Amino acid sequence: MSHDTIRKYDGPAGGWGALKSVAKHLGEQKIAISGAKTLLKANQPDGFDCPGCAWPDRDHTSTFEFCENGAKAVAAEATKFRAGPDLFAQYTVTQLAEYSDYWLEQQGRLTTPMRFDAATDHYVPVSWDEAFALVAQHLNALPSPDNAIFYTSGRTSNEAAFLYQLFVREYGTNNFPDCSNMCHESSGTALKKQIGVGKGTVSLHDFECADGIFIFGQNPGTNHPRMLGELREAAKRGAKIVSFNPLRERGLERFADPQDKLEMATYGSTKISSDYFQLKIGGDLAAVKGMIKHVLERDIEVTGNGGATLLDRDFIAEHTTGFDAFMADVLAESWDVIIEESGLDEAQIRRAGELYLSCERVIACWGMGITQHKHSVATINMVVNLLLLRGNLGREGAGACPVRGHSNVQGDRTMMIYEKPPAAFLDRLRDVFGFEPPREDGFDTVGAIEAMLDGRGRVFFGMGGNFAIATPDSDATARGLRSCALTVHVTTKLNRSHLVHGQDALILPCLGRTEIDIQAAGPQGVTVEDSMSMVHLSSGINPPASHDLLSEPAIVARLAHATLGARSKIDWLGMVEDYDRIRDAIAATFDDFHDFNTRVRVPGGFRLSNTARDRKWANPAGKAVFFACPVPTDNPIHRARRMHGTQPVFTLATTRSHDQYNTTIYGLDDRYRGVFGERRVLFANADDIAALGMKAGDWVDLESICDDGVRRQAPRFLLVEYNIPRGCLAAYYPETNPLVPLSSFADESRTPTSKSVPVIVTPHAADVGAHMPRQRDIPAAVVR
Repeated sequence: MSHDTIRKYDGPAGGWGALKSVAKHLGEQKIAISGAKTLLKANQPDGFDCPGCAWPDRDHTSTFEFCENGAKAVAAEATKFRAGPDLFAQYTVTQLAEYSDYWLEQQGRLTTPMRFDAATDHYVPVSWDEAFALVAQHLNALPSPDNAIFYTSGRTSNEAAFLYQLFVREYGTNNFPDCSNMCHESSGTALKKQIGVGKGTVSLHDFECADGIFIFGQNPGTNHPRMLGELREAAKRGAKIVSFNPLRERGLERFADPQDKLEMATYGSTKISSDYFQLKIGGDLAAVKGMIKHVLERDIEVTGNGGATLLDRDFIAEHTTGFDAFMADVLAESWDVIIEESGLDEAQIRRAGELYLSCERVIACWGMGITQHKHSVATINMVVNLLLLRGNLGREGAGACPVRGHSNVQGDRTMMIYEKPPAAFLDRLRDVFGFEPPREDGFDTVGAIEAMLDGRGRVFFGMGGNFAIATPDSDATARGLRSCALTVHVTTKLNRSHLVHGQDALILPCLGRTEIDIQAAGPQGVTVEDSMSMVHLSSGINPPASHDLLSEPAIVARLAHATLGARSKIDWLGMVEDYDRIRDAIAATFDDFHDFNTRVRVPGGFRLSNTARDRKWANPAGKAVFFACPVPTDNPIHRARRMHGTQPVFTLATTRSHDQYNTTIYGLDDRYRGVFGERRVLFANADDIAALGMKAGDWVDLESICDDGVRRQAPRFLLVEYNIPRGCLAAYYPETNPLVPLSSFADESRTPTSKSVPVIVTPHAADVGAHMPRQRDIPAAVVR
């Protein structure tokens, strides 16, 4: 193994390493001075909201509310490099496909609408009018509106998302696969049925008051770095921070706040987790059920000796249902099963349970390490069961906190980018806009891929994102997209999905969050909703990357006008002249957005209502529900191991590097895990590597195990020793997305099981990847 590729990182998360990384990325994009000025306007009332993650701002009027990964997102959008018509003239689509995702990202901002020319295998410039006419022609020629698929990424603003769903429903379908289907759909599914609201219940103020923060399946150091500021403050005042994660992650261990002058000057840092439990991948349900079992056993012991109950009996009696059956199920669960399936011993689990009992106000946080398993919904139900035991919902300093990804992924769902819209919402659309919306459920992400593969999906329209490689089963997804009559992508930069195209294909370049958006009424701002239901304005400050860019709302409005024509009662072009008109339409549709234009202009915006936070339970039971969930002992991992007998079958979790955000690759380093200049790495326990007869630095191939008869392989990964439980592996996505079967998804939510893929590991065979030449990473300057 090259010493330059893998080297130990001993520093904390954040600190000088983060500042050096920010400077490096600003420099790489040739925006060192202007980029710094842009960052200083992020998250201010007259500036733009960070286009990165959905973690809220402590003070929306501050001048330094950004983090390392937010700075990378800003640098990527504000880059001086341009991917204009000359790039597409120089390279055929086949040639572009040979380059890596990192190289594609480095080509810079798209400048011009482009149409695929099959005769030359090039993208060629097209006018906006011609592009809209082409999409309208395809849409209006379909036998049914349900033959069209409309995807949405989590960076789409509330205004664009609202217009998008309005257009598509007037067109006649509810086919709205979105990134939520692939990340926190399990959270919404579990929470909605259990507490009546599909969102988290906490605010940043609750983090100030909590004396216990329990973190499950989340790596905030890479995925939500601003969250580390809240955890740091909680740790400094003595709150217990209890982390459950298979990998040791630096952000959950130590953090140096770049905004703390003393900490930076002394090279100091703050310990984050008071306790760190390294359970095995997928072991969270068993671990939390074991904690609950300990709490109930302790309560029986204490009350049996005449002591006061350890549970919040008044809350349970008034606000919950199902407790007795739930308690019986937990007490009957075998400790042997809990220990085997969690990967923790009984003492560790009881320690975790005792930590919970020692806290008066508890917040439970989780990320995609929880949501992307076969039993994700049941796991989240179990986490909420833990909170319900002691009334840790609907009061200060306590609650449920699913930590979502992209900046407006929650807002898009609030705007009803949803394939299963409630009847009451559809009734409101009918009453406000004068058309009868479709009532049949549409395709989610898995359903959309299946529909493209079997011919039901003929047109794919992507509002942002990188669908071809963000999705599971990459080969199947690519076949589906290539079978379409038309694929369209609204985007700021070139990515893999634009090269996996239908018979006709369009790339439509749009404004970014950081850029000035001028419409007929003047400069416009858009709104976003963060992970804690705060809605606020975002107004760009940079000149557009090209004079030929349109905003996302303008693209939707012009497409609707071209497609629906005189049969629509909506003044699409008038709506987009002034985004206040869009917000008025939102206010007329959603009661929670009353006086939208007035309320959102208050610095910091406003918070949406949350029934569960107010202890009003808007679910069929009318109360919070205790759900009894058995510890899974027959999931795809168990079955794969039985199928392969003595051959080692590992559980693979896909994960991000520190130099990426979702599928966007900013660089080739993963500083906190000690990986530099390489993405095809496989993190494994040292004893597992030895048991395979291999050594760190060897190259290996991966094959996933599924009973559908399809052989899925991913070749050539570098073995890296890492602090991870035996039997568990981790590797980056999208490189490992080809291993995730399309048919393997979470019960109820249909979220792909990207965090629990059964795989076998074999020495790298050159012929395995012979048909897949290694993608090239020629420096961008070579082609500019």
